[in-house]
Amino acid sequence: MSYSTADSLRSVTLDDVRGARKMLSGVARVTAMEGSRHLSALVGAPVHLKCENLQRTGSFKLRGAYVRIAGLLPEERAAGVVAASAGNHAQGVALASSLLGVRATVFMPRGAPLPKISATREYGAEVRLHGQVVDETLAAAQEYARRTGAVFIHPFDHADVIAGQGTVGLEILEQCPQVRTIVVGVGGGGLAAGIAVAVKALRPDVRVVGVQAEGAAAYPPSLAAGRPVSVERPATMADGIRVGRPGDVPFGIVGALVDEVRTVSEDQLSAALLLCLERAKLVVEPAGASPVAALLAEPGAFAGPVVAVLSGGNVDPVLMQGVLRHGMAAQGRYLAVRLRLTDRPGALATLLGVLSVVDANVLDVSHVRTDPRLGLTEAEVELHLETKGPEHCVEVGRALRDAGYTVMH
Repeated sequence: MSYSTADSLRSVTLDDVRGARKMLSGVARVTAMEGSRHLSALVGAPVHLKCENLQRTGSFKLRGAYVRIAGLLPEERAAGVVAASAGNHAQGVALASSLLGVRATVFMPRGAPLPKISATREYGAEVRLHGQVVDETLAAAQEYARRTGAVFIHPFDHADVIAGQGTVGLEILEQCPQVRTIVVGVGGGGLAAGIAVAVKALRPDVRVVGVQAEGAAAYPPSLAAGRPVSVERPATMADGIRVGRPGDVPFGIVGALVDEVRTVSEDQLSAALLLCLERAKLVVEPAGASPVAALLAEPGAFAGPVVAVLSGGNVDPVLMQGVLRHGMAAQGRYLAVRLRLTDRPGALATLLGVLSVVDANVLDVSHVRTDPRLGLTEAEVELHLETKGPEHCVEVGRALRDAGYTVMH
């Protein structure tokens, strides 16, 4: 396949995106654009949040899925559709199919979060659990399509899907006409490609910046090689952008129209999710928070006004708990310490007294006496503390050492 600029631009056009918008009228919400005073102060220019986390099904995926399924021929609709997803695409396909009266089968990994499985079923799809990772689930869905004649609905590698996602770009230009930079998370590349097609056709001066998680960043090496290349075992908490290989169709568009693709760390993703929750009062999944993570990582790199696309809000509560704890730790607001003390009455109370003096709030205490590494009169204590920032963490550590404790973080 050729990846020349001309070929890329012919795959999806502004007219395609405009046609998708007409198709989505009354189906997808025109999601809110919220200002962020905190991020604006950090960047030194207005920052707005495009809230696709408040879209129906909790992510932008409904847009592309609906356009793709609505464009099927009558005989294709009669055969039904099939998809593979760990969450957002599954829900988008399920709702789109239900609205269009098309039978949908969705394959999900066995370890998919229960809330996402339940939501997909409630939107009307038949859910089949198969495999431990998405690649195995994807293979099962494609085999089902070959066996039954059902149409496979790819999450990002199809022109209709990209056109549907591009409607986000049209809304951004209308809601923030002065925008100079749009920052968007990138997995397979469908959303970034769609936004870039719409925005660059109407406002070529607007900079479009993609963001990937460091552990699943297939686009930088792919762009350097001039073709999609795979990342072995992509790993990140941001499951919405945990994709090991760019899609063929979006890759050409991203290469031609997206100005830059950046990467962010897990700590930066955690901090961004926490900021969205605390400052913007928005529940955002890690993938959806990736643009905010990029702003936090290097705020001076973005000319404003900036629009950060919060692509989804379907975060598993168990993951949310862990991510929030991780984010608080990254900001110095959560500290776990392990230390040994003499196993005698009152020893733990004395330790807690030291922590009380430095105003560290104890969230959890684990007291171990039976570990074979411990001496006969020793006990080991692990403490989870709520702290007030990096300086306070240092103060807590110093107070413990001054009191004679050996801290084993």
